[in-house]
Amino acid sequence: MPIKTKDYLAKVRNKTGFTDYKIAKEYDINQSNLSKYKSGKLALSETHAWLFAGILGVNPAEVVANTKLEQAKISNNETKVKFWQEQLENLKHDSESLKIEIAQINPIVGDLSNNAEKIIDFSCKAFESGVHLLVFPELTLCGYPPEDLLLREGFITQVETEIERIRKQLPEAMSIIFGAPTRIDECLYNSAILIQHGKVRSYHKQHLPNYGVFDEKRYFTSGQMPLVFECQRQRIGIVICEDAWDETPVNNAVNQGAQTIISINASPFQVGKHNQRLQAIRQRVLENQINFIYVNAVGGQDELVFDGGSFVMNNKGEVTHQLPFFQATTQALDAPIMASSTESIEKTIYDALVLATKDYVQKNGVFNGALIGLSGGIDSALTLAIAADALGSENVQAIMMPYEYTSAMSVEDAKAQASSMNVDYREVNIFPMISSFNMQLAPLFTGLQADTTEENLQARIRGTLLMAISNKSGKILLTTGNKSEMAVGYATLYGDMSGGFAPLKDIAKTMVYRLAKYRNSINYVIPGRVIDRAPSAELAPNQVDQDSLPEYDELDAILELFIEKKYSAERIVQRGHDENTVKRVVKMVLNSEYKRRQSAPGPKISQNAFGKERRYPMTSKFQP
Repeated sequence: MPIKTKDYLAKVRNKTGFTDYKIAKEYDINQSNLSKYKSGKLALSETHAWLFAGILGVNPAEVVANTKLEQAKISNNETKVKFWQEQLENLKHDSESLKIEIAQINPIVGDLSNNAEKIIDFSCKAFESGVHLLVFPELTLCGYPPEDLLLREGFITQVETEIERIRKQLPEAMSIIFGAPTRIDECLYNSAILIQHGKVRSYHKQHLPNYGVFDEKRYFTSGQMPLVFECQRQRIGIVICEDAWDETPVNNAVNQGAQTIISINASPFQVGKHNQRLQAIRQRVLENQINFIYVNAVGGQDELVFDGGSFVMNNKGEVTHQLPFFQATTQALDAPIMASSTESIEKTIYDALVLATKDYVQKNGVFNGALIGLSGGIDSALTLAIAADALGSENVQAIMMPYEYTSAMSVEDAKAQASSMNVDYREVNIFPMISSFNMQLAPLFTGLQADTTEENLQARIRGTLLMAISNKSGKILLTTGNKSEMAVGYATLYGDMSGGFAPLKDIAKTMVYRLAKYRNSINYVIPGRVIDRAPSAELAPNQVDQDSLPEYDELDAILELFIEKKYSAERIVQRGHDENTVKRVVKMVLNSEYKRRQSAPGPKISQNAFGKERRYPMTSKFQP
């Protein structure tokens, strides 16, 4: 249907927020002509047609043709009416095929203004390059997961303000989809916002995940209705993340004529997750014979890391576009891209840890780098490599704190790694401090044998020193403990557990070794002796970890079954593990819950990570 002058004038009012008087003054339009435009007595002049097209961000030829047709009708010139109707029809048929672009971006939770600015900037750049539809991930405007920010007074009001700002600044010929929370009649929804032709429409997520790291039912109400829209004569349906894992939301969109489904997602990484996504989406595609565009977020957010890896699948279930993982990027779908989705598990996990560490430090904006207690052991060596790769070696400091049980090899290897990575390296001798503590405690410990108390004292003195240096330098202290140690409590509260972020928190000890070897395959930075020798806390003479723990191959196998697969002790024994060892490990895990509650956050990479995903009581008599 042709658009009339008064319609274009209403659009300009809406876009600019100006009154007719302000429009006349701002754009040098005769007030009398503007009144005739408003009443429909006069069609836009060609000059004003071009002017309005520029304001609205639409094709000037279309505005000219519409207003010329309007003028021909006003003057009853049938020849010109027919001519301009033909021109409009030609413009319609000559319009470009649909050009879609994916914006796989890294928003910051709660940073509404800057996230909105990103959406606007990317949209304007995409429009200039001829893109018709730009798609952002789930809850891009507020970041995912916003958690209890959604319950804060004024938060949703600010979200609504930013949505309106985006609408006003978006070229009218441009369509975009982005995620944001919306409020309707006191109900909150996890929504996909569609801005098209200057208007806002929204689709509300229907399937709200409420397991693992997800608790969307705490905040959101489920949507009920599909949303299908047209762009460049193509019918497109929208779903959000979990919706695509169920057949109903996609089927409903297809039944309303959708030829392509777009799913916006904030799907966090864990090992094997991308293959699960491909499998789920392929099922929807083959059920409905439709094309599917899957847009995922990227970036670290507290204990979660989003891996990106957005993709496009055709109606045969074939991936035609694969965006890279762990990288923010934009990609127009008229150009081919096929990033590798078959990288080694070690590379994938390492990239996840680097991104998680980088974003935790940089997004918080209160630290100028990272600090690590470098012991000469495998865990601190890998943590140092991750920190340097994430933040730059110039922003990382390593502190070695030897004592009488620290081997010369440990000091040499720590110094060698710091040197190879160009990291600032310092040594602090803790012997005088430990002697002073022991002297003060001696009267209280009279008649008692030395035990782990004295060992833990060494760790706590080191922790105190590291926190002091962290305070003074403004660098975050990275905790170096791994999942195996945290599982069985082989760590010291207020000692080696001190710190603000734990990159290895969800990494089993056996995987620590694999990641160290992977990092050395890029360039040799971790001394070979660190990888090859038996692990030791070096808190007692000739100490090795296996004095207190089973061999790590056995320990990690039991822990995977007990923690990640949630097997009972009996079932683990049936899998071929020694009964006494299993009972001992299970007991250590259950008795250490109070320690884990006080541990630093770290990125989830497994199917059951310590932290917000695994919520066990500290006080419990349950025996699995």
